[in-house]
Amino acid sequence: INLSITTLDASLSRAMEPRAAPPQRRLHALEMLVKAGIPVRIMIGPVLPGLTEHEIPAILKSAADAGAQGASYTMLRLPHGVKYLFQTWLQEHYPERAQKILNRIRQVRGGQLNDSRFGSRMRGEGIYAQQIAEIFSLYKKRYGLNKRRSALSTDHFRRDARAAQLKVRKAVGILGDL
Repeated sequence: INLSITTLDASLSRAMEPRAAPPQRRLHALEMLVKAGIPVRIMIGPVLPGLTEHEIPAILKSAADAGAQGASYTMLRLPHGVKYLFQTWLQEHYPERAQKILNRIRQVRGGQLNDSRFGSRMRGEGIYAQQIAEIFSLYKKRYGLNKRRSALSTDHFRRDARAAQLKVRKAVGILGDL
């Protein structure tokens, strides 16, 4: 399972993702999955340059404490109309910091608010993006979140699974006369 955690700040989370589970509920879900024997990784996504990158160490520590095995991150991109929505959101919630945040995004996006080039779109580029990558890497290693992903298994895969499902459904009358 991969869970995303953008911030640990509940008020920021509520403002950014009003219909999503708050950070503490996500961490609790992570713990429950781990206790059930399910490997869990987290994704810090997106990292908002100038707004959330300072939380990377704390997010990684919280995830490790909850039992996560691995972590990744993605940098904020603002393609097409999303850039206008985000700028409006920034002006509404962080008017005093809006320009700084937009400038930081431009720093990691080659002067733009979006860079869709392969190899750059997920991580950004430039000195600021490099600093974020180095902080992420350092704390990922420090908190043991650099374990290899679990190998996928096909041991329980059955080619006839759909046919078996149809037989069961027909037997219990779900499909009628199929």
